[in-house]
Amino acid sequence: MADVRDIIKRPIITEKTADLMVDKKYTFEVDPRATRTQVKLAVEEIFGVKVVNVNTMNYKGKFKRFGRHSGYTRKRKKAIVQLSADSKELEFFEGA
Repeated sequence: MADVRDIIKRPIITEKTADLMVDKKYTFEVDPRATRTQVKLAVEEIFGVKVVNVNTMNYKGKFKRFGRHSGYTRKRKKAIVQLSADSKELEFFEGA
């Protein structure tokens, strides 16, 4: 993986992840091949913060049918990144 923008795909913002943001834990969808170290370095480079901990979860694709066509949805990986206490908050809704 050449670029850090290829590792971090998008932030995941739900009610549960919004509650985690108070504790400086942010959730991202990442490339399924990315390791914890790559995710840590990518977040530190993109946002300019210090990462303390990274937890990752792999999700298999679900089986779906549409008429006679069937297949699996894509597999994905989610990472919960905890920032250090002295790091700044990440702003996802800038200009709002």
